[in-house]
Amino acid sequence: MVKLVHSRTGRVLADRVEIARTTAARMRGLLGRDGLPPGGGMLIERCASIHTFFMRFAIDAVFLDDDWVVRKVTPGLKPWRLASCWGARCVLELPAGALDGVGLMPGDALRLEESA
Repeated sequence: MVKLVHSRTGRVLADRVEIARTTAARMRGLLGRDGLPPGGGMLIERCASIHTFFMRFAIDAVFLDDDWVVRKVTPGLKPWRLASCWGARCVLELPAGALDGVGLMPGDALRLEESA
């Protein structure tokens, strides 16, 4: 597991991030789960669009480019919705509300760190 940090503020956005690297892991994503725990998240690599079809909960989605710069923030994405971002290379999925008050915006940089 790794954690994801907002470079400008040093705030940890998620301290237990799963990384979906394989095709099967990226396709499955968060399907079949009842939610994400506080501090949890999933990073889907090689991805510029997501859906929440068949999901039971809303998420906050952050689209990132190759340099870990935020391209788009989609808070509160409800089940049965689509979201995409031209130029994104990965997507961070967080529990809905995880970004409230963080001030994350396009142009901000994030960084991955090893979790303790």
